[in-house]
Amino acid sequence: MALSAEFEAHLGQGVTTIARCWKVMRRDGVVHGFTDHDLDLTIDGVSYRADTGMTAHALSQTTGLSVDNTEALGVLNDASITEKDIRAGRYDGAEVEAWLVNWNDTSQRYLRFRGTVGELAREAGGFRAELNGLSEKLNQPQGRVYQMPCSAVLGDGACRFNLNQSGYQLDIAVGENTDVTTFQFANMALYPNRWFERGKFTVLTGAAKNLTGLIKNDRKGTEGNRTIELWESIRACVEPGDMVRLEAGCDKLSTTCRVKFNNFRNFRGFPDIPGEDWLMSYPVGHGKNDGSDARETNELPDWSVLGGDDTNPFFPNAGD
Repeated sequence: MALSAEFEAHLGQGVTTIARCWKVMRRDGVVHGFTDHDLDLTIDGVSYRADTGMTAHALSQTTGLSVDNTEALGVLNDASITEKDIRAGRYDGAEVEAWLVNWNDTSQRYLRFRGTVGELAREAGGFRAELNGLSEKLNQPQGRVYQMPCSAVLGDGACRFNLNQSGYQLDIAVGENTDVTTFQFANMALYPNRWFERGKFTVLTGAAKNLTGLIKNDRKGTEGNRTIELWESIRACVEPGDMVRLEAGCDKLSTTCRVKFNNFRNFRGFPDIPGEDWLMSYPVGHGKNDGSDARETNELPDWSVLGGDDTNPFFPNAGD
């Protein structure tokens, strides 16, 4: 947003009515507004609260491609940013806008900084947030890596697999949780053993709503019961009866892509690259010695028996 002529003229006066405002937009859609003014301000329908103790450090900006960065300090407040939400990771990667505003006429304002929340830490009854500018994305690795496993994420633009198909996504209530990473479910006999292993676990209702985890183990029990174990805790309380969404998992191997998802045309790995063991091997007179990955020849999980509509109509896509 360019500096308007009216705002520039106001800044050129000897006495100004200037305040700083911060707008924080979490990935789940929740928006918070903060200001260092002594009264609340409303700009474009967003209320910027004055009672949060929010302050900012100096802003480092350059004209090149160096990363702009700054820090924001604030007081933990149940009505704004809470320790529970920070611990749950709800502010990780949140978008931030920092504005210079004429509090006497909020139409006169200037966007000084836009970026995302980096490292966020709790300290002395408050929090310290590192803010990274838009050029931070230029520090991310680019291009593809030549490797046997697939480099895509299941369901993303490279994979193109539709997880909304029957059998690949399930909304279900938690039966019970034996600890913070292990959950029990009922009535899941139709799903093969390990079907959701390496998949995504998303909480839909309750105190942990919109938080996600990665599934470490998926084991069938008796009478259709199921045990799902996560790699790490959700960082918020998940109670029995809370609704969660389970997504089928992918181990990035070409056999899984072909048999479980029938999506080999979009496989983003290089399964025929010789492995390190093969490069150091010596000629043999028998057996397979073509450089294929040994993991691809292991016995497949229970879902390998799926064969389409005739074999299991619940998973029409698998094994076609």
